[in-house]
Amino acid sequence: MKNLILLLTLFVFTMSNGQVLEPVNWSTSVKKITDKEYELLATATIEENWHLYSQNVPEGGPVSTTFLFESSDYYLKKGNTKEDVGHVINDPVFNMKIKFFETKTSFKQRILIKENIPFKVVGTVEFMVCDDSRCLPPTEVDLIFNIK
Repeated sequence: MKNLILLLTLFVFTMSNGQVLEPVNWSTSVKKITDKEYELLATATIEENWHLYSQNVPEGGPVSTTFLFESSDYYLKKGNTKEDVGHVINDPVFNMKIKFFETKTSFKQRILIKENIPFKVVGTVEFMVCDDSRCLPPTEVDLIFNIK
């Protein structure tokens, strides 16, 4: 009986600590600017107490947020991906000034379309998140933007 209780306790402890943490949820949308120009919007909803890092992080810091868009015959990228203002702090863990986002943030990428037909822009975002006690390994998420 004692061994059964110990086994059940270990099982419950392992299951509760073996959770997959996903503190960031990504969504996409598209805004038409002109007949030929669109804005791709990637929005990160971030769980409380977690931080998502900027696209511009000093060397030796956490992994920066990076967007990659598949090349296509249907569009051209216009400029670089823009990000919200965020917060800049002297981070005690990385011992440097770092820009990060809390709760919710958006990244915007402008494109010029070549033809006025429906298609999808496929991209990937790689990012890293930390809370006050730990950082999760970098994660990649696929993003799809529907151009209509």
